[in-house]
Amino acid sequence: MAFRLISLRYTGFTAGVLVRRMIAAALVASLSWGGGLYAANQSVQGAKKTEDVGFDGDAPTAILIEASSGSVLFEKNADELRAPSSMMKLMTAEVVFNAIKKGDVKLTDEYRISENAWRKGGAPSGTSTMFAAINSKVSVDDLLHGAIIQSGNDACIALAEGIAGNERIFASDFMTKRARELGMTKSTFANSNGLPDPGNKMTVRELGMLARHIILDFPEFYKLFGEKEFTWNKIRQPNRNPLLNSMEGADGLKTGYTKEGGYGMVGSAVQNGTRLIVVVNGLEDSEDRATEAKKMLEWGFRNFESRTLIAADQPVGYAKVFGGDSRSVKLVAKEPVKVMVHKNGSDKLIARIVYSGPVRAPIEAGQKVGVVRVWRSGAIAVETPVYTAEAIGTGSTVRRAIDGASELVIGMFRAGAEKL
Repeated sequence: MAFRLISLRYTGFTAGVLVRRMIAAALVASLSWGGGLYAANQSVQGAKKTEDVGFDGDAPTAILIEASSGSVLFEKNADELRAPSSMMKLMTAEVVFNAIKKGDVKLTDEYRISENAWRKGGAPSGTSTMFAAINSKVSVDDLLHGAIIQSGNDACIALAEGIAGNERIFASDFMTKRARELGMTKSTFANSNGLPDPGNKMTVRELGMLARHIILDFPEFYKLFGEKEFTWNKIRQPNRNPLLNSMEGADGLKTGYTKEGGYGMVGSAVQNGTRLIVVVNGLEDSEDRATEAKKMLEWGFRNFESRTLIAADQPVGYAKVFGGDSRSVKLVAKEPVKVMVHKNGSDKLIARIVYSGPVRAPIEAGQKVGVVRVWRSGAIAVETPVYTAEAIGTGSTVRRAIDGASELVIGMFRAGAEKL
């Protein structure tokens, strides 16, 4: 597979101030497995995300992701906010995992099952529960088992109260804050467990992002999602994930249901060394949920394979520099840029660098500048950060003056064009 560099196209400063994000046409993939060669000046900025005609999905909202690269294989209304129901427990679990990783919480710490946790999420609630006894003390380890395997609402409330003192504070100051740190910009949380509340909203894309993060960053905890049963208070309950018993390689993650959100699922499976993550939501019954998730995973495994488009530290293009001793800076990806492609070679790929600029000197080597964004057949398939491969010093006074004047002129022409 060969790549060739194309001239950069950018939007710059107006009077020395960054005004907008820009796209630089940088890479055109010459697809050795039969795909087409696309001209880099073909406009794809803001390309509409299309549904893959190779899969006919019934879920109102759905997404299928390859875990290693984050490559999106299929999506349907993936950015539509819906009630996530018990799938939202993934966010509670991640907050606890992260707190343990940082040393703020230990698996052996014990939290009391308050009357609030018992009434809202325990035996009296009539909802999925761990059946923890009121006023008993339960270890964080056991509460995680109860929340993940048994989908215990009481376990989630106890974790929230134990960490934050109050479930609302946990939702706002811990779950929401952590979600934003992970790049989940749309999700909102009003409680710890996904029980009906207008403040609980997530997209299937962000649920997929969250699942991928848990799988890759917390492998020691991810194994909990594949455990098939857990017994607490002498009550044995099976894992509610139907994929665990019906699909080869399935080992997670979470189901959910509320009247508002419908039936949903975040699932994952590994076959032949490839891990896929599926998220569906808004279905009318539990059987449809299980069937749809399994069908989408099987379609992904059957039709796609991973290809490396750009090797780690391979130059991928250049960014324009403002006020430097060089007019441009070389960009590299620190990790291999991989994308899942159809095995039949029907995909058409465009890879472009997206960054804000020109990048103002001085510039350090290894400075994050933007991303390489890869479109597959008109839909964004994967996005990977790019970094400067070299340091660029500050240019002469004359160089900075020339760059400032040129950017001012460009800004004036742009402003005039926008008025037409």
